Amino acid sequence: MAPLQPRRIELGDVVLRPFVMSDEAAVAVALQDPGILRWTAGTAVISSPADLRARRWLEPRLDSWAHGNAVFAVADSDSDKVIASVTLRDVHRVPDQAVAAYWVSPVARGRRLGARVLDAAARWGFAADGLRLHRISLDHSLVNEGSCRVALRAGFQLEGVMRDYYVEPTGQRHDSHLHARLATDVVPQPAGS
Repeated sequence: MAPLQPRRIELGDVVLRPFVMSDEAAVAVALQDPGILRWTAGTAVISSPADLRARRWLEPRLDSWAHGNAVFAVADSDSDKVIASVTLRDVHRVPDQAVAAYWVSPVARGRRLGARVLDAAARWGFAADGLRLHRISLDHSLVNEGSCRVALRAGFQLEGVMRDYYVEPTGQRHDSHLHARLATDVVPQPAGS
C-alpha cells in the first residue's frame, strides 16, 4: 500500500489525529470494555496478557499511515485524551476504495460521537484534498447493533448480509451486515457536527 500523509481533522470538541505512544493509557481503558475487545481488538490483542493489550493494539497503529492505513485517534480537544478511534484501512487496495472501522470508549458513549467521527473520516476520504476515494465499506456482526446504528447515522447504507463472515477468537461465527457509502451519496452531517 502507498504511504499516506498523516492528517489532523478538527471537529470542535474533538480532534482526529494520528495515534502516539502516550495514548497507551487511554487505549488501555477502552480495551477494558468487553464489546471493544470482542468486536475490534483482534486475536493478537485478546491473546496478550491484559496489562500488555493496549501496547499490542497501539504499536502497529503508530506507523499505520506509512502502510496505507489512515488510523485516527479521536481525542478530546481540551485534554487531548483519546476517547475513540476511526480508521480507513486498505486505502486504494481496490482502486478508489477503503474499509472503515471504529470504536468509542465507554467514557465517551452516549454523545453520538461514533457517527460524527465516522462521517468526518469519510468526508475527508472522499475529498479532493483527502484520499479521493469513491467507496468506503464497513461490516459488523448482526448482534453488534450499536455499530449498525453508528453506520446508518453516518450515511453508510446497508447493502446486505454476509453469512458466517465474522469469526470471533473463540471460533464462533456471526452473520455480518455490509454497509457502504459512496462519494456521490448525499449525506447530511450527523447531529452535533
